[in-house]
Amino acid sequence: MATLGLNLDEQKAVDRFRQNVVEPSMTSLVILDFWAEWCGPCKALTPVLEKVSAEYADRGVVLAKINVDEEAFIAAQFQVRSIPTVYALFQGQPVADLTPARTESQLKDILDQLLAKLPIQAGTANQAAQDIAPLLTMGEDVLIGGDGERAAGIFSRIVEIAPDNAAAHAGLIRALIAGRRTDEAQEVLDALDPKLAADPALAQARSALALAADAPAAGEIEGLRAAAAERPADMDAQLAYANALFAGGDRDAAADKLLAMIAADRDWNDGAARARLLQIFEAIGLEDPWVAATRRKLSTVLFG
Repeated sequence: MATLGLNLDEQKAVDRFRQNVVEPSMTSLVILDFWAEWCGPCKALTPVLEKVSAEYADRGVVLAKINVDEEAFIAAQFQVRSIPTVYALFQGQPVADLTPARTESQLKDILDQLLAKLPIQAGTANQAAQDIAPLLTMGEDVLIGGDGERAAGIFSRIVEIAPDNAAAHAGLIRALIAGRRTDEAQEVLDALDPKLAADPALAQARSALALAADAPAAGEIEGLRAAAAERPADMDAQLAYANALFAGGDRDAAADKLLAMIAADRDWNDGAARARLLQIFEAIGLEDPWVAATRRKLSTVLFG
């Protein structure tokens, strides 16, 4: 894709495409999915593409997604007229139109035919790492989007492909927690090899599990809410309610409660409210947009 005569935004779009699609396609078969947030059929097709690409990752297949609203220039180069539009690319060139394939079996049939003909490099440790990287990104994106069940499915497949990958296990644990499957998440952590369990990538998952342990029993959260409302000066009651809110999935209300506690008495119990909020940040991930926004609120409370 030539850059001569392009403006700065178009050049940046081409550079992103080369990095995210063309370069991986030099050794892998890239499934290139053109989609948009408002596209209903795209949302129906996404789980199929994710599942099949994960299952075929060890054979050198990776998934790349192009949002046509954000990358209109790239979509125009491929003459995308409707979405979803899906192509298979190898060494920078389209080798098949996958758009008609809307089921797992249809997509797998085409991929099997392509993989039988193309010199895909798969099976080496380096190639496996390259294959796994976009899957990890995909899983994190789905998890941030709030779909714990689908994220757990993605991370489970990555764990099957790369059982020694700490980030994949960490993602699976956090996804299971998000899907209210805390016991399963603990089982995954407990079953890890000690060396793998010591990997820094598992720290976030451990924090998430520690917070999930405070999940209230059915009906208990109402009692904690009432206690917090009746005793606004009782910091233990406020903290218990904040913990229950977060464990119950309401991180906004939990953060608001903790911020209010910090504003009222930041030194209470050796800064317990601030410590719990920081633990929540670690459990969610410091790169998460919600964490960044809430950290700014914390800075305002602490420093005015």
